[in-house]
Amino acid sequence: MGDRDRTDDHVARWTPILPDLDPDTEGAVTRMVHFVQHIRHVREQLLAASGLQRHEYDTLHALAGRGGTAAPTQLAGDLGMPPNSITGRLDALERRGFVRRSPSATDRRRVVVQLTPAGRSAWRDALDGVGVEEDRLLGALDPEERRTLSDLLRRVMLRVEQKAP
Repeated sequence: MGDRDRTDDHVARWTPILPDLDPDTEGAVTRMVHFVQHIRHVREQLLAASGLQRHEYDTLHALAGRGGTAAPTQLAGDLGMPPNSITGRLDALERRGFVRRSPSATDRRRVVVQLTPAGRSAWRDALDGVGVEEDRLLGALDPEERRTLSDLLRRVMLRVEQKAP
């Protein structure tokens, strides 16, 4: 069978206790959980080293995903938070020099948030570190295997995203 990981031991321990346990389903789900936990841990370490808090990174990431410019309500929507709660985040990021707020050119009652070069650099440093680890881990697969894994996970996620009957 090849090399064993800790999930193999987990499945071997539970299979005699739960005879109807599908070892492939249990193995896949447990490995996905461990993978996500590992990536989350790496991200938290990189954020701590960079001096960014998770919510700061998330806000910079959402802003970068909109091309570096967005309305506060757009950012709040992207982050799944009430529009009035984004103000505190933006205040803190502006104090750090990571974002700049200015009146909208089309409606002076509205504000536009822009990612500053310092904000883009802080976001990229954290993002790039996670990317290096993702590349290292998925480097265990060749490009075709990575595509197959992505396609298989898409099929699973489409099931997740369907409404349950």
